[in-house]
Amino acid sequence: MKKDPRLTRRELLGLGAALPFGAAVAADTAGAAAACGRTPRQTSGPFFPAFDQVDKDVDLTRVVGHDGRAEGEVIRVRGRVLDEQCRPVEGALVDLWQANAKGRYSHPADRNPAPLDPNFQGWGQAVTDAEGRYSFTTIKPAPYPLEFVGGEADARAGYRTPHLHFRVSKRGQPELSTQMYFAGEALNDRDLVLARVPQSERPRVVIESQRGADPGPPLYVFDVVIARG
Repeated sequence: MKKDPRLTRRELLGLGAALPFGAAVAADTAGAAAACGRTPRQTSGPFFPAFDQVDKDVDLTRVVGHDGRAEGEVIRVRGRVLDEQCRPVEGALVDLWQANAKGRYSHPADRNPAPLDPNFQGWGQAVTDAEGRYSFTTIKPAPYPLEFVGGEADARAGYRTPHLHFRVSKRGQPELSTQMYFAGEALNDRDLVLARVPQSERPRVVIESQRGADPGPPLYVFDVVIARG
């Protein structure tokens, strides 16, 4: 039986699951995966890309054929894919997809009336190098309501805090879907998906930005630890 395409966000949430790097990468990634404990598995949500697209590169802030840049705060996300013995996983495919700066996904199931951004790619892919490294440039997504009534947000249903979706896959190894969150967000304590992650494991998915001498966009270092096949 086909699923009703009008299922609510709340119902669907229950369905489980290239920038140069310098010598500083080792220091960047040491904290998140020091113990090399597996990254918490989380739902891929209802908005994993439904259709292929020509542009799936690592810069989500620009779209091939468009002169403009995506709305919102530009950020960098980078890290490594590791196994539980802290060994880098080379050749893993890393998918990243997310809402735009208005909280809208480019997906037919998203009933959010917020506008789409024609200059936002929404979905990118990277392949890890010999050290397990990946990198994306994107924008920080907005929070969004879980449900709508008459085209308006139903505050009683709650909101999703800003987050990025990740899926890591490699032939012969178990696929992992997870989400990355932004430290300090007011909605983190009320997010229904993040609430399922034990407190002891949240530092692996709730990431602080790094701002240093580099004048570029804020950097979020997100290491993903997967099981070996």
